[in-house]
Amino acid sequence: MSIGLGLPIGAPASLLTWARRADALPFRSIALLDRLAYGNPEPLITLAALAGATSRVRLQTEVLLAPLHRTALLAKQAATLDVLSDARFTLGIGLGGRADDYAAAGVDKHTRGRRLDGQMSRLRSVWAGEPYGEGVGPVGPAPARPGGPEVLFGGFVPAVVRRVARWGDGFLGAALPAPMMDGLFRDVEKSWDEAGRSGRPRLVAQVNVALGPAPVLDEARREARAYYGPSAYTDHVVNGLLTTERGIRDAVTAYRAVGADEVMLYCWATDPDQVDRIADAVL
Repeated sequence: MSIGLGLPIGAPASLLTWARRADALPFRSIALLDRLAYGNPEPLITLAALAGATSRVRLQTEVLLAPLHRTALLAKQAATLDVLSDARFTLGIGLGGRADDYAAAGVDKHTRGRRLDGQMSRLRSVWAGEPYGEGVGPVGPAPARPGGPEVLFGGFVPAVVRRVARWGDGFLGAALPAPMMDGLFRDVEKSWDEAGRSGRPRLVAQVNVALGPAPVLDEARREARAYYGPSAYTDHVVNGLLTTERGIRDAVTAYRAVGADEVMLYCWATDPDQVDRIADAVL
């Protein structure tokens, strides 16, 4: 099982430092989350910059809110990033639920699931080199990975499980305890087999972390609370933040026991020294 590192969104200018430090350590992946009506850096542009600053570590959206994006442009951006990173890019996809993000994009929030299913059909055909539509040729470049970058779907509902089996390469579960993740992982595997897919889905668990003195932990909680906004889920995320080496190690062990291929440790504190602190705790 491998360990990935989620990058903070509160200090975009420090992300090159974060990425270079992670690239020099045994982290498998670095990841960035997505929102539109918020002050986070745009993830695809940012990961393209981080691709040039690194040589080994994988680059991942965690997760990109695909329905907010124009499909043809998203296909082109993802393929380009896959080429620039030498096939190190993983496109993590989700729906999100913030009404302001959808209002800013001019997209109907209530049809976002259907929109995503239509997008996935188009993305896969574009990455296979097929014409985009009647009177429209292929949208290039061809991705470095045949068939397109690795795609993970994140979420908690049955539709996500079905999307993994139909369109994806794996599943990303966030901020759930290991026993609940166990059930989701098994559902994903069952759906995968029932769809007649070969091999097995990639299973990734995410947990939120920060290490350090009280001011660092307070900053991490403020960042997470601001990003998610006022909701019961926000309280779940903030209260579930792992802030000790023992707590992080125990979570990693628990996710390994239920079959996770990778555990993403998503850090909300902005100090780049977090990279070394987290590495010392689990690597």
